[in-house]
Amino acid sequence: MQQVSPKYIVLGGCILAFGAAFVNVGFLLRTGASASHLTGDLSRLASELLRDDSGYRHGFSLVGAATLGFVLGAFFSGALLHHPELEIERPYGRVVSAIGILLVGSFFCEPISPVASIGLAGLGCGLQNAMASKYRGAVLRTTHMTGLVTDLGIMLGMRFRGHRIESWRIWVPFFLCLSFFGGSVCGAFAVLTFELPWLALAGGAYLLGGISWSLVKRRLARRSS
Repeated sequence: MQQVSPKYIVLGGCILAFGAAFVNVGFLLRTGASASHLTGDLSRLASELLRDDSGYRHGFSLVGAATLGFVLGAFFSGALLHHPELEIERPYGRVVSAIGILLVGSFFCEPISPVASIGLAGLGCGLQNAMASKYRGAVLRTTHMTGLVTDLGIMLGMRFRGHRIESWRIWVPFFLCLSFFGGSVCGAFAVLTFELPWLALAGGAYLLGGISWSLVKRRLARRSS
């Protein structure tokens, strides 16, 4: 199977990380719960477990829906793509388009049920995060940055000690983290400053990106044949 050049991994991964951060910061600002990285939310709920109020129950529902959606998204991604290695032949365009549809659905659900909205967004984030979990032995994540920051620190430390580390192993996590930060900033502007329909914008961008990649992949396949 045809392998993907590291420069395209950086570009595609950065776009996905930007999109995930854009969506996630919107939910953080609107609901106080995350759709893509749930460690802090689960810890906060556990620390407040003895509180008996409606705010806690609502927060638990939001985090529970996001967590369930994320796990189901990863499950469906594994079922559709069949393999964690990043390979150009796999139907990434369809998966990205599916994420877009889920985010558009989340947009329409938000005024009616924030719990259903964050559940659909969590499903999309789980789909995205499990799309390609490995490349040349490196673990890739685009919806939360803890593992990538850890990998970046490890690689920098190993290079500091004189080990031979391929440059892409450093630059890929660095640019993914930078893109995630940029997506968070843009998402905050969209929600707080411009009051844009951020979920609809994100969903449309994912849908357009997925369709575009599918068309590009077909053209590449015809050229190679």
